[in-house]
Amino acid sequence: MTFENVNLIKEKLRVAQDRQKSYADKRRKDLEFAVGDKVFLKLFPWKGVLRFGKRGKLSPRYIGPYEITERIGPVAYRLDLNYLGSMMFFISPCFAIHLKENLTYTEEPVRILARKVQIQRNKTVSLVKVLWQNQTVEEATWENEDQMRAQYPRLFIAYSVAS
Repeated sequence: MTFENVNLIKEKLRVAQDRQKSYADKRRKDLEFAVGDKVFLKLFPWKGVLRFGKRGKLSPRYIGPYEITERIGPVAYRLDLNYLGSMMFFISPCFAIHLKENLTYTEEPVRILARKVQIQRNKTVSLVKVLWQNQTVEEATWENEDQMRAQYPRLFIAYSVAS
């Protein structure tokens, strides 16, 4: 009896996986590029541990366009990245982003723009609006004040002087 149930479950899982694969295959398209084409490079900014789990905060950033100089494999290409220094790319004349070897970078907070208290059911949460490095004022985010104070105490010294 148990053996039959296990086989029935395996069969139903296989059918569900096949159905999902057919849905994905219909929408999938293979991209191929030629030497000389220009492409954008996708980066994922890291804004510290407290930034994870928040929707939209780690949205991918694209830099480029960069020219393809060599095709290495079916999905691997060598790009002309125009290095300046060891791992520094310029996105615009306004600022430079220092990339790590795995093509990520860490965002640092620059200053606190505002403060507010949000009242939830049975507690109050203090929030601060943080301007991040390499971001505009429109991209500033509301963060938990206690976490920011623990991780970046220097921001609050500058904020209390400015207030």
